[in-house]
Amino acid sequence: MSLLDFLLGRPLRTSEEARERLGPAPAIPIFGLDALSSAAYGPEAALTVLIPLGAAGLYYIVPISAAVIAVLIIVYVSYRQTIAAYPTGGGSYTVAHQNLGVKAGLFAGAALMLDYILNVAVAISAGTGALISVVPKLQPYTLSICLGVLLLLTLINLRGIKETSFVFLIPTCLFVGCLAIVIAIGMFKIFWSGQSGAVNPHPLAQTPQAVSVWLVIRAFASGCTALTGVEAVSNGVKAFREPVVESARRTLTIIIFVLVGLLAGIAFLVNAYQIVATPPGQPGYDSILSQLSRAIAGNGIFYKFTMASVLMVLMFSANTSFADFPRVCRAVAADTYMPQSFANRGRRLVYSEGIVVLACVSGILLWTFGGITDRLIPLFAVGAFLAFTLSQAGMVMHWKRTAGAGSGIKLIINAVGAATTGATAVVIILAKFVEGAWISILILLLLMRFMFTFQHYYDRVSRELAAAATLHDCHAPQPLVVVPIETWNRVAQKAVVFAFSVSSEVHVVHVKGDDPGSETEQAVDKWQEELSEYARLAGCPMPLLVRLSSPYRFMVQPVIDYVLDLEQRNRNRIVAVVIPQLVEPRWYYYFLHNQRSQVLAARLLLEGDRRIVTVNVPWYLR
Repeated sequence: MSLLDFLLGRPLRTSEEARERLGPAPAIPIFGLDALSSAAYGPEAALTVLIPLGAAGLYYIVPISAAVIAVLIIVYVSYRQTIAAYPTGGGSYTVAHQNLGVKAGLFAGAALMLDYILNVAVAISAGTGALISVVPKLQPYTLSICLGVLLLLTLINLRGIKETSFVFLIPTCLFVGCLAIVIAIGMFKIFWSGQSGAVNPHPLAQTPQAVSVWLVIRAFASGCTALTGVEAVSNGVKAFREPVVESARRTLTIIIFVLVGLLAGIAFLVNAYQIVATPPGQPGYDSILSQLSRAIAGNGIFYKFTMASVLMVLMFSANTSFADFPRVCRAVAADTYMPQSFANRGRRLVYSEGIVVLACVSGILLWTFGGITDRLIPLFAVGAFLAFTLSQAGMVMHWKRTAGAGSGIKLIINAVGAATTGATAVVIILAKFVEGAWISILILLLLMRFMFTFQHYYDRVSRELAAAATLHDCHAPQPLVVVPIETWNRVAQKAVVFAFSVSSEVHVVHVKGDDPGSETEQAVDKWQEELSEYARLAGCPMPLLVRLSSPYRFMVQPVIDYVLDLEQRNRNRIVAVVIPQLVEPRWYYYFLHNQRSQVLAARLLLEGDRRIVTVNVPWYLR
């Protein structure tokens, strides 16, 4: 077994794709971890904004969470319709591109890409923050832990979607189960045992009108990070097994209603137990879930088990981006707005290039921001809500264009969704603009610029390659063939034999260096006599022997100059350069030889023109 097989698994045949498709249960860890894990950092993000209010900020967490849940339900209903209307996947990009035009589609695609990149950084840094809240001594190693987790996730996702689901299924179940138990115990203590629940009693604000409305709006904008990842299922519909629409809808329903239950329960209990956020990244930081779990279940083994599950899921929630970012890139690349290599599937039937690019860009983000979640959150939700809005607006146009039974109700649902998410996007941009949302807008515009640049390039290449062949092309004269050799041996002999199979006019070129270590004139004369004798015995025409002098000991440039001069003097003929090449059985043997053949081929590609072709003739050493 090779190292590549050990790390990534054996290559999968295209015919094995059906076995890689997912049902609702295994799809939840793939497409739902991003949304589900936001229960851990969405409420905390809102409470962090309310820190200046102290305990008075708890007055607002329930209504803010209710507003977030309302938006979540609207988005859920809208995306159920998107899945049915576009079962081939592509999500916001496909919907906006087909219904609102190219620019809207590219903006949606860029917004999704930005959302997925930031999700990786935020998820991993949030998981690391949860770990540090349990083991504070690890705080100096925050960035190292983040980058290590990123590398692990990259390798897991390169192994294929089915194996990834298997790895993450148990942590997902533990996370949801532990939080459900915490919420259930907390509710029982409050409603059935008669406990007040407050472990840090503070007088709540009785004059909420005195609080800045803008502060509450900012808290709502931060809490909306809980909606990121909702669109993941609609982007990856093709990953589901038949019937794909039913499987995708069922998966989305499970994810959303579990998330609603977690958000509602956490918001209620945080208010009841008066859990106040602590500044992230500061000494003494303790996450909201850590404080809540400790207050409800004590500081024993269950608390540690719960925090371990939160830690794992927060880190692994980046997996949703690894599943969907490459799919969005593939859809955009298929329309020539990104490098076409993004549309190629790797050895495990996943879009490997997208996975690697996502890991590299996310790693740069983590390094830039030092792995601290609160520095990344201002950039986070902008892309998600812009994609939501464009998707729902596109669906409105879709139902207008395909009027039929029930299309009116569906149009109204998507119109409400577009209006709601659009208003939320405006709130998020305004609330987070100074804190970093302007960076997101700038990145989106730059991404769109790059996409148009790629498309212009592919258009230019397509126009150039679309020229039809003329009759003259089919009756072109034989090419002039140049064979550069250093000495006469079996490698050179094979190249010369091939050259005569192409043309009867062959130029054998030898560069004579003035270095004392180069071949003597007598040695060169001897092997040239052997070449002449070989041509006579083989019945081949005598090649033209060309000796080039190189007073500065350059071995490659004189050959290039000769070829270019030959091409200039023979405008109506192709010049073919046949390059003898020694192929070693082991890579480390290449250090024992010069690599002039590779350098010559590369230089000719750069300096030649469309009438110069290169052909490598290998000789394989045993």
